[in-house]
Amino acid sequence: MNLNQIQNVYFIGIGGIGMSALARYFKFIGKEVMGYDKTPTMLTDDLIAGGIAIHFEDDVKYIPEDCKVENTLVVYTPAIKQLSEWDYFKENGFTIKKRAEVLGIITKDTFCFAVAGTHGKTTTSSILGHVLYESGLDVTAFLGGIVENYNSNLIGTGKTITVVEADEFDRSFLHLHPNIACVTSMDADHLDIYGDDASIKASFKEFAAKVEDKNNLFVINGLPLDGIAVGVNDDSKFVAHNIRIIDGWYVFDVTTPSEEIKDIKFGLPGKHNLTNALLALAMARTYGTPTDSIVKALATFKGVKRRFSFQIRKPDFVYIDDYAHHPTEINAVHQAVRELYPGKKVLAVFQPHLFSRTKDFADDFAKSLSQFDEVLLMEIYPARELPMPGVTSQWLLDKMDNPNKKLVQKEELISLLKASDAPVIVTVGAGDVGEMVPEIKKALDA
Repeated sequence: MNLNQIQNVYFIGIGGIGMSALARYFKFIGKEVMGYDKTPTMLTDDLIAGGIAIHFEDDVKYIPEDCKVENTLVVYTPAIKQLSEWDYFKENGFTIKKRAEVLGIITKDTFCFAVAGTHGKTTTSSILGHVLYESGLDVTAFLGGIVENYNSNLIGTGKTITVVEADEFDRSFLHLHPNIACVTSMDADHLDIYGDDASIKASFKEFAAKVEDKNNLFVINGLPLDGIAVGVNDDSKFVAHNIRIIDGWYVFDVTTPSEEIKDIKFGLPGKHNLTNALLALAMARTYGTPTDSIVKALATFKGVKRRFSFQIRKPDFVYIDDYAHHPTEINAVHQAVRELYPGKKVLAVFQPHLFSRTKDFADDFAKSLSQFDEVLLMEIYPARELPMPGVTSQWLLDKMDNPNKKLVQKEELISLLKASDAPVIVTVGAGDVGEMVPEIKKALDA
């Protein structure tokens, strides 16, 4: 398929974080971009402000007349279910591609860095995109989050190098053509698609096999893949050690196969972010990016919105928001909070994401959440799913071994937070709790 012949790109599910990055890219290269989504969000507001036509009612009347079979590419997300617009494009013979397939087409003729893993993809690829861009490389990074430094999920306008998140959902990452890749983690997730843990691991092995030169595949130490090990205080080829926390920053040294790098400064808290930075360093250094450029860029990386994102940071009160929606990710948030604020009371608000994920990991969620001093549990955010009998937030709450727990409705959340005496509050989850953050911040700031 030749993208040069395409004049219009129509997105079904344009408001998704990965979809909107593609929409921005096509707009930037001069295509007419438009699309549908179920509900308006801050992301769709930004796209509309950038000149992209978006509607929120599923109706073929919104499809422009100049969207013809020969000049229009339709991009969809697998999370979207049957729609009349989808039926129209299908019945009329339009070219319809998944987001991952389109990324595969774009990256095929570039030098592609791909970041895979069930956790850490967005932060690692954002750090890597920032490092390459700041080092003056001709790069475009397609990201699954809004990077604070750029206020965008797209970094750069390069034509020869791409950075992409290799998404395991729906086996999407098998469409990519990686030259250098990494795998951050291989925990069980998306069991509604894969069925079991073994199938997920098999899929990651298939992805890893796409990198022909194993010196260009980087894996967190301990993963069952044939690549270059990266780790903290262990026997990895790229290893971080002599780790200190100075004024809220990590300062650490890294030993690589060819050099010793001293006093790297990095601002994102949590051991998981240390390994994310280390993976980005290993990939950039292997490509040939100068060490001093990498070190300088790591010190200026401000983070990704909704990834341990400080909303309020005062000496006596802190409010942090995070996208964590898997027990492993909640554990990482907990570890980072305790490291930064030892001995302080921490209140966590959690909105479970998907009935299937809640069911699959209920016991682990209960364990992860019980570590906080106080927990406010919201109702399950269904996203693409219908309710499942017996799978409710009350069911999850009952599993939690913590006396300071409460099931809350959206409407009462802010008043409960205002009444709390906790000096550290975190909101956690991948649902629409993210849309509430500005309102929560305003109320708590007051």
